Amino acid sequence: MSHDSVKQRVANYYSQKLENHGLTHQGVDWNSTESQWLRFRQLLRGFDLQPPFSIADYGCGYGALVEYLIRQDLSFRYAGYDISESMIQAAGNLYAHLANARFFVGDQLQTADYVVASGIFNVRMGYVDTQWEDYIRDGLLRMDRASVKGFSFNILTSYSDPLLQRTDLYYADPGYWFDWCKRHFSKNVALFHDYNLYEFTISVLKSRD
Repeated sequence: MSHDSVKQRVANYYSQKLENHGLTHQGVDWNSTESQWLRFRQLLRGFDLQPPFSIADYGCGYGALVEYLIRQDLSFRYAGYDISESMIQAAGNLYAHLANARFFVGDQLQTADYVVASGIFNVRMGYVDTQWEDYIRDGLLRMDRASVKGFSFNILTSYSDPLLQRTDLYYADPGYWFDWCKRHFSKNVALFHDYNLYEFTISVLKSRD
């Protein structure tokens, strides 16, 4: 499976979402602004956000995380990356007035204290689990290489009600990805599955020894 072909399909999918729904939670395929904010809180949950910290947003969409960070009164340097050119254009226009937020087309992440990814591993575009999991592993390796202090990501959980699961989405085994991150990245890995959404968040903190 070519990861380039996967990325093109994903980019087209989200560009269409943005065209249909604009700069809203639906424009990045979330079901509400409240759940979007809750996800951000979980992604940052394990981080030491002492100012000034730098953060890379992998699959940033139109940059909603920037607004969340501002609302939390945090001092930060932000870089957003997305493979959808229309998303990056929208984000750049929305936050053109901010000197501490930059946006880039693609997935060549520059080094940052922390790297986060929200929702980018959910829509598997018709690929079978083994193919999609290979794509996820590639993404996590990119996040690990780019992060100095740690990274976090979320995925839909296999503990979701089977009757409500959609065939076009990927529902992951939390234990598998926790174990994979422990074995490949750091001894300091946290799994958060306690915030009343059909997903989990994994936070990887770089070992200090």
